[in-house]
Amino acid sequence: MTQKILIVEDEAKIARFLELELKYEGYEVEVAHDGRDGLEKGLKEDISLILLDVMLPKLNGMEVCRRIRQTSDVPIIMLTAKDDTMDKVMGLDMGAEDYITKPFAIEELLARIRVVFKRKGAVKEAVNENVLSIQGLSLNLQTYDVYYNETSIKLTKKEFDLLKYLVENQNIVLSRDKILEVVWGYDYFGDTNVVDVYVRYLRTKIDEKFDVKLIHTIRGVGYSIKDEN
Repeated sequence: MTQKILIVEDEAKIARFLELELKYEGYEVEVAHDGRDGLEKGLKEDISLILLDVMLPKLNGMEVCRRIRQTSDVPIIMLTAKDDTMDKVMGLDMGAEDYITKPFAIEELLARIRVVFKRKGAVKEAVNENVLSIQGLSLNLQTYDVYYNETSIKLTKKEFDLLKYLVENQNIVLSRDKILEVVWGYDYFGDTNVVDVYVRYLRTKIDEKFDVKLIHTIRGVGYSIKDEN
């Protein structure tokens, strides 16, 4: 998917120059010439990065940045004509990823854009590594949050551990003994029916609540979470 960059710049010549250079580099480009238009376009879901001038008519760049940050984490690089430390600090405090002072070499700006995209990709990859998902169900392995679509599911630690083991081995039939060994520990000496009890808990909180069939019983063997897709 081609990355789309929004240029918010009131000087037409600079905006046109940036537009041509960015398109030459293979980016899609959208342009706004004042702060209000920039704010409206910056909140679109298909914008990958914003080049945001500080001095803008109708709404200054700092305010545009602040308002965008209330609802979006789209990367923002501030463009400023003033080599003013306070402007830079304020922009970063407002949530901008980077800033560059005019006049600047296009090669430097392109390099900064690549760095921001690389950093964003690394963060996204790290987040994905900490999330297990199957058919609308997602488990965050760091925060222990569980969601079905966007609805939060409250689980105990043991319920979470059982669900995690099932999702990690989706479409594989797991015996009660194996589940007991991994989730409760090989030295567990309690009631072996505990697996059935906790599977029932999960079904109540997930399958029955959301009218789905994720957890399957394989008679005489054990349980499995199946991805029907």
